[in-house]
Amino acid sequence: MAYSTEKKLGILGGGQLGRMLIQAAIDFDIYIKAIDPDPSAPCKFIAHEFVNGDFKDYQTVMSFAEDCDVITIEIENVNLEALEELEKQGKKVFPQPAILRKIKDKRIQKKFYADNQLPTAAFELTDNKDAVQKSSFELPFVNKLGEGGYDGRGVQLIRTKEDLQKAFEEPSLVEQMVDFEKELAVVVARSESGEIKTFPVVEMVFHPEANLVEYLFAPAKINEELTQKATSLAKQTAECFGIVGLLAVEMFLTKKGEILINEVAPRPHNSGHHTLKANLVSQFEQHLRAILGLPLGDTSAVGPSAMVNLLGEEGHTGPANYEGMEDVLGLPGVHPFLYGKAITKPFRKMGHITVVDADFDKLKEKVNFVKQTLKVTSKNA
Repeated sequence: MAYSTEKKLGILGGGQLGRMLIQAAIDFDIYIKAIDPDPSAPCKFIAHEFVNGDFKDYQTVMSFAEDCDVITIEIENVNLEALEELEKQGKKVFPQPAILRKIKDKRIQKKFYADNQLPTAAFELTDNKDAVQKSSFELPFVNKLGEGGYDGRGVQLIRTKEDLQKAFEEPSLVEQMVDFEKELAVVVARSESGEIKTFPVVEMVFHPEANLVEYLFAPAKINEELTQKATSLAKQTAECFGIVGLLAVEMFLTKKGEILINEVAPRPHNSGHHTLKANLVSQFEQHLRAILGLPLGDTSAVGPSAMVNLLGEEGHTGPANYEGMEDVLGLPGVHPFLYGKAITKPFRKMGHITVVDADFDKLKEKVNFVKQTLKVTSKNA
């Protein structure tokens, strides 16, 4: 279906991931139709067709996909019953709804790892707050909501007995706190024919309050043996799922040198944003290649790189204002990607900055400069 505006790719979700997917699709002359409940979603002004609708509603999704040749997602929280029915009708739906079911609920996701001998932290399934409080795990531990969590929401760190009051009342899981050295990620793509390719391993640093990626470095500063181990585990995970499309595999490197799967995302992911400038093919183009039956692209890096998330500053809600942008743009190898969100909120993802530099020390200097200089504030503040 590629290279033809007579064929339609439908994207459930109109956020920044969909926006960057559309930007990659333009190069292939692919007709894009997107849907989002936000009437001013980032995809609205660049999709060929934009539907303001609820992608969690069965009939809305069925109507939306009626004239689409391939359907994909940029968010997991969509109506899976509709996607399953579309697949039965012969529509190509990637990633496959059965895989989304396994990943959407973190409880099912963790059990999948255990059933397939994929290394992950020890866990217990819990049905309510009382079950969390009676867990056999010693403090501290992590309490993760089964469904509905994203960008740090749906995760509680239970360090003390007092923290047990924060436990989730809904079905969740308790996970052993991992004593890790680094947090790693590998974005892997798998096509319908079974071709599989990985991007270089990245090292992520999380925001201490927002519990989402603040910045990352690529490649990760780990030895070749660990690089191979992380890459092989990402491929194995994608093969076990049988996914068509992208799978971002987040991992812990423990202080004992083990690599454990934390969780996965079946779509383009924050840990792959740097690939837009730092690799021969971006994660967004690679996702399109995988779901459209095209050969997968060369994931080689053009050099060491970093990505800094642009998050709304605390205490600022209202029309977005980017302070320090000119100073940041004065640095060589620095490129902004703004997501088209008119309103900023504390810790809201408003964009990201990709930094490329052959010298790793200079790369770190630039990352620190970007973090200190570029702030997303509100004109109303």
